[in-house]
Amino acid sequence: MEILRGVDLSVPEGQSVALVGPSGSGKSSLLMVMTGLEAATSGQVLVAGHDFTQASEDRLAEIRGRSIGIVFQSFHLIPTMTAIENVALPLEFLNRADAFERASETLASVGLAARHHHAPGQLSGGEQQRVALARALAAQPKILFADEPTGNLDGETGKQIMDLIFGLHRRLGTTLVLITHDAQLAARCERTVVMHDGRIVGSLHETAYA
Repeated sequence: MEILRGVDLSVPEGQSVALVGPSGSGKSSLLMVMTGLEAATSGQVLVAGHDFTQASEDRLAEIRGRSIGIVFQSFHLIPTMTAIENVALPLEFLNRADAFERASETLASVGLAARHHHAPGQLSGGEQQRVALARALAAQPKILFADEPTGNLDGETGKQIMDLIFGLHRRLGTTLVLITHDAQLAARCERTVVMHDGRIVGSLHETAYA
């Protein structure tokens, strides 16, 4: 069964785009294809100058590590590692000699300079999502994908996380692809792409106020 059908989407460098639509419309499936976590069965997937349809699994992992950051609704932190170890780990996979230095700088940029050595279980939900965001941004990726990143957070904490994401997007010039059910969040993006039944059925250009 085809989950995505006839999808044609181009996102210019540095743009913020919201993917919206009802549950089961294909938003998360499209994100999985765009990040190389799922393979497209036809067509072409060009991300950050790389053709994902022609890349091996090892090459895809390398591209993700260098060019793509991903933040999910669930934090996916390693419970036995401290905050700084969680953030440094992807950089160590890239053989970065400055892994911990870079992790420290990125944690500071998300307001967690004093929480480096705390394990996830010692952190609030909002702090855990900040660690996940720092991990996604530590390698200074060209593109940040965020799949309902505030879904497990209360309203005020969620707002703080999104303010942080949009602020970093604006400051770093990172392309942002955001999946959300929240119309107010979608309106903060420069463009909203509407999905239904595995297809893109509309695209709206917004005036971002982030």
